[in-house]
Amino acid sequence: MVEILTADLFEKVKAGLPAEASISEIRFEGSEIVVYTKSREFFTGDSSQVRELVGQLKKRIHLRPDPSITEDIETAEKRIREIIPAEADIRDITFQPEFGIVNIEAIKPGLVIGKGGETLREIKGSTFWSPVVRRAPAIKSDVVRTLRELIYKEADFRRVWLDKVGKRIHSGWKPTEWATLTALGAFREVGRSCLLIRTPESKVLLDCGVKPGSNEYPYLSLPEADITKLDAVVLSHSHLDHAGMIPFLYEMGCDAPLYCTMPTRDLLVLMCMDYIEIANREGRPAPYTTKGIKEAVKRCITLDWDQVTDITPDMRLTLLNDGHILGGSLIHLNIGDGLTNLLYTADLKFDRTALFDPASTMFSRAETIITESTYGLPTDIQPRRWEAETALVDIVKKTVARGGFCLIPSFAVERSQDVQVILARAKLDVPVWLDGMVWDVSAINTAYPEFLGHEVQRDVMKGWNPFTLPMFKHIGGQEERKKVLEAGEPAVIISTSGMLTGGPAIWWLRQLAENKKNSLVFVGYQAEGTMGRKIAKGWKEVPMEENGRTRGLPINLEVATVDGLSGHSDYKQLLNFISRAHSRPQRIIVNHGEASKCIEFARNASRIFKVDSFAPELLETIRLL
Repeated sequence: MVEILTADLFEKVKAGLPAEASISEIRFEGSEIVVYTKSREFFTGDSSQVRELVGQLKKRIHLRPDPSITEDIETAEKRIREIIPAEADIRDITFQPEFGIVNIEAIKPGLVIGKGGETLREIKGSTFWSPVVRRAPAIKSDVVRTLRELIYKEADFRRVWLDKVGKRIHSGWKPTEWATLTALGAFREVGRSCLLIRTPESKVLLDCGVKPGSNEYPYLSLPEADITKLDAVVLSHSHLDHAGMIPFLYEMGCDAPLYCTMPTRDLLVLMCMDYIEIANREGRPAPYTTKGIKEAVKRCITLDWDQVTDITPDMRLTLLNDGHILGGSLIHLNIGDGLTNLLYTADLKFDRTALFDPASTMFSRAETIITESTYGLPTDIQPRRWEAETALVDIVKKTVARGGFCLIPSFAVERSQDVQVILARAKLDVPVWLDGMVWDVSAINTAYPEFLGHEVQRDVMKGWNPFTLPMFKHIGGQEERKKVLEAGEPAVIISTSGMLTGGPAIWWLRQLAENKKNSLVFVGYQAEGTMGRKIAKGWKEVPMEENGRTRGLPINLEVATVDGLSGHSDYKQLLNFISRAHSRPQRIIVNHGEASKCIEFARNASRIFKVDSFAPELLETIRLL
């Protein structure tokens, strides 16, 4: 069945192209079709015939050169460097003969592309390689470099595997008579987000996270959640409560594609590597090793926002801006050729922030919306954004004026960069030290400005990059921390972890807690049971382990909580998102919140929108169709 349908599709592609195209091979790359040509004239000529074929077949089709017509690598690289203006600042050129692709990485990719794509066409016509342009991080990032190298090294594996994925997607499907959702994590709780979507044809997992501050993982032992039989895994974003168990899937034998945006892939690696390191440091076993991370990356298919792609024979996926985190996405699934549509918000922010535009509401039909409810009570109303930003800047100024350190424990991804942009725009004359993973995450942000809000994008394009300002300084280890402390000069320290559950923020708290000149500023959610929650609630002394012994640490420094900087929507924003959605749902399912908030938000959503709305329990299965 697979071979017949695939051959039929490929025959239609071949029949739609002229004989002089000299097609040597047709393959799948996931849901996309790649056509290899032995004709230099056809490769560099008018592409209208390929565009017409795309319109007829409703499939993405790429034209690539057969290896027999490409220039040798040494000559091709020399010509590329001659064609691209020096101002583009090329950082790397990497060839993938298996795909006929040359990857060009530059600080200014626009100059590599040229006006109207003119420079790319010249590269293509001169070297007969298919150029792909990547932005080099403005701040050196070992994560981005290592990941790109890994993808290039695994080209042989990916070529065969992507073809297999494509054959599965195009294998035909039984009528979609039903579709279900099974709650494997983050229902009536926060953490370990995981949902299983099933039809007679497909099994797709949405997110797979861990619970912060615990060893609680999704319920993956259910027979219907067999890891080895998944057709696809879709990751909304890289926070550990959504992504922390993704490598486990691949270490345990999952061979399904992992769909996400490119920055989500990069941040996933950074977060999970840190997760393993912290577990080892604390003497507890991590649920996976670096092998699981590598296997996940090898099987990752990255998508842009608003790009529609088939992921199984009866499901199409679209990722949309979630307003929450770099590359973070709302997940829209079209099931059964439109029989039903589902939107899973994961975490969303329906408000403009220093970093991002509000979450997108421009999705087609969504009979079912699965929404978070982190702030799901009517009393969960955050201050206006400008008020929160002003409050943060004010307390930093106060702390510096009295000669103190301002410690901001923050989530490495999103919140830290949000704070950086706020402080940069305030033009504070004070060093801001970035500790833990914050520096590396900020470097990744500089590689993907197209996933930032339009305002930040405009600033970057005009030459003002908030992440590269000299006020931001990197702390590389313990010796540098001691030097900053011993210098005694007023400063801001942005450090992981955001809930004071570990990371260098704990070291800084030990050093700064007893001095009234200093301040501790919370800028994010503090989960129940965490050190951050205890201090935010007013504890004047907290237990602190030091050299194998526990002592009481007096909290004498000023403690402040700046509400309104959350990457989650408050109660009104959640309702506004649903009401302004391009498509009104028939059903609202509530998750990702404390039990009382899930239940209350579901009750209120049902009353306000006059639709079925409920908060399922863990392990409950709901019929969507």
